[in-house]
Amino acid sequence: MSTTLSPVVFIPHGGGPLPLLGDAGHLDLNRFLQALPAKLGNPAAIIVISAHWEEAQVTLSSAKTPELLYDYYGFPEAAYRISYPVGGAPELAEAVFKQLLDHGIAAKLDSRRNLDHGVFVPLKIIYPAADIPCLQLSLLNNLDAAAHIKIGRALAALRKQNILILGSGFSFHNINAFFSNDAVENAKNQAFEDWLIETCCSSKLSGPEREARLIAWRQAPFAGFCHPRAEHLLPLHVCYGASDGAAAELIFSGQILGKTASAFLWRS
Repeated sequence: MSTTLSPVVFIPHGGGPLPLLGDAGHLDLNRFLQALPAKLGNPAAIIVISAHWEEAQVTLSSAKTPELLYDYYGFPEAAYRISYPVGGAPELAEAVFKQLLDHGIAAKLDSRRNLDHGVFVPLKIIYPAADIPCLQLSLLNNLDAAAHIKIGRALAALRKQNILILGSGFSFHNINAFFSNDAVENAKNQAFEDWLIETCCSSKLSGPEREARLIAWRQAPFAGFCHPRAEHLLPLHVCYGASDGAAAELIFSGQILGKTASAFLWRS
């Protein structure tokens, strides 16, 4: 009898709080996120790997009632009154902590860490009732691609427990290029997106080929332009490690802040 595995999903979370403020540049993203529960179902808990938390070793938020971290600046006052009263998952955090250690990955728990906007902004749109316990898992501040794939593999068994693994980043993240309609920049953006879609989804790639491409992602077309730093792409590497295969579906390819961005879904 086969075991049904929870899906794994990588999404763009948009620019700061803008998806929650009615920003016109996020209409495509908001429609996508609102429809996403139909593909994700109702998980028992959610682990979010956000681009906005980096630590020297993998760290898990373990607060029972986490608050929100408004880790952005220069936005209207409403951006600092956003509420998402989701419960934490301290018991799950303990279990994941032990699982990481069992896989030879140094880890720690942090009961004071609040949920950053890479968590609460998309979740408020996807699951507005805030009734699914959530914990956040940090990136490593060495931003090593292979290490993040390894982290994902340590999380893979959680999919048997109806735990949703959600990577929250951005397939394009050059802040200086957002809002620009420069044709050359847009072509660079699209070339990298095409490479990423092929890497994640193509059935023509073997497992080792796919992994090698993800590890050496800086060799992709215009990778340095699309990602001056790696932090918004690496949640995807964790998702790949948790699924260890081709993405089942490109579930979003649309415009956000004038640039094309993608989202991917892995199923059992």
